[in-house]
Amino acid sequence: MDLTTYRAGRSTMTEAFSGRMYDVDPDTGFFPSQPLRPLAGEFELWEKALVEARSVLKLGVDRGDEAMSKCVLGEQWRQRLRDWPLLDTKKLGDKIRVLRRAHYVLTCIQHFYIHSLPSSDIKGNVIIPKPLAVPLVEVSQKIKLPPVLTFADIVLWNWDYVNPELPLTLDNMHYINVFSGTDTEKNFYLLSAAAELKGVEMLRIFERVVNVPCPTQPTAIAAIRRDLELLVKVIDELATIVKDASRTVDPHTFYWLARPWWNGSSPAAPWVFEGVPPSSFDLGGASAGQSSVMHALDAFLDVDHALRQSRQPAPSAENRRADTSFMEKMRRYMPAEHRAYLTQLQKRHVRDLAMRVPELRGHYNAAVDALKKFRDMHIRIGTLFIISQAKSSPPASMGVPDISPEAKEGQSKGTGGNPVSTLLKAGRDATMRTMLK
Repeated sequence: MDLTTYRAGRSTMTEAFSGRMYDVDPDTGFFPSQPLRPLAGEFELWEKALVEARSVLKLGVDRGDEAMSKCVLGEQWRQRLRDWPLLDTKKLGDKIRVLRRAHYVLTCIQHFYIHSLPSSDIKGNVIIPKPLAVPLVEVSQKIKLPPVLTFADIVLWNWDYVNPELPLTLDNMHYINVFSGTDTEKNFYLLSAAAELKGVEMLRIFERVVNVPCPTQPTAIAAIRRDLELLVKVIDELATIVKDASRTVDPHTFYWLARPWWNGSSPAAPWVFEGVPPSSFDLGGASAGQSSVMHALDAFLDVDHALRQSRQPAPSAENRRADTSFMEKMRRYMPAEHRAYLTQLQKRHVRDLAMRVPELRGHYNAAVDALKKFRDMHIRIGTLFIISQAKSSPPASMGVPDISPEAKEGQSKGTGGNPVSTLLKAGRDATMRTMLK
């Protein structure tokens, strides 16, 4: 399907709300219904470079024996990229799946290139070579995504079937590009996929509730109550998925070997796209905060992260220090169709209905409370995986990493530079204020 087809015919408030109009599949949710296929023809150059990168590149700050043994091969890979021909992205056509594959391949290559650069090679700006920079920006502008790695790239578009004859399930998918080559990184993607696939049940609930005709009638109220009860169970199951993360995702390996590959531009070493007119691109990098599933839950319940509503209890001083636009910024890293879905869902949120119908208030509050408990647990996970690890020493396998003080300070912050604990607590407290009194 091409971009024009996807972006035409958006539903209005008077029509039934359907995720299909926004590239949300009834069975796979925000995942594409089929894996994205490799680019063909002259664009195989990009595909082959990505495959090779996995075997010859390590983090540029890594000073371990394996990393040092690959220095020459890594520089040869980067030099070949600098010498690439400048490919014409018009030849990719307008098929959205092809363009998304191009974004995935090019952003993965970009992050391999930048984060494998030795620290001694980074003096001020990080220059992204023209043969990579120009097509990446062109593709990104066409599908309305920033020219940087996103959650969609590493989780939603980075998989293939184990058995193509069977439907998409957690057991029937494997992740293709794993920057660090570690089981921890691969398992983080699978953990994220588990949450996305569990979230499909939520998306079905949202669609049923917002499409109920005459929602204040007794039969409609009974149906909505049942769906809100089911929503609590799904949120609890999501919480269990995240709570058990450390069983398969090692916090130390995650922090030092996997997470740095997803980082975006920084004030200390800003990215410059060679051959591209200067522009204020969003370049924060990939983050689980860009998952459309959790944003959809906030939209349905009308959680006010931006502090636009007067709700109680009043935001604390720490809440106000947090970036209140953080969640809105994270939406800019989502596929445009999914952003449109969230906008339309927000307009149909269930909170106003629960305020008008006393019989729904308790069930609505139970769903909000389940989300608040999820975020309590998320604070603990964030502490374990980021805040505690920021105080740890790098793995012995990295030797003595060449990490600047500025880079080390930035590692303990979330996408956009806010302290992780401040962001997570602000999200939890905004959820608490959503409760109906």
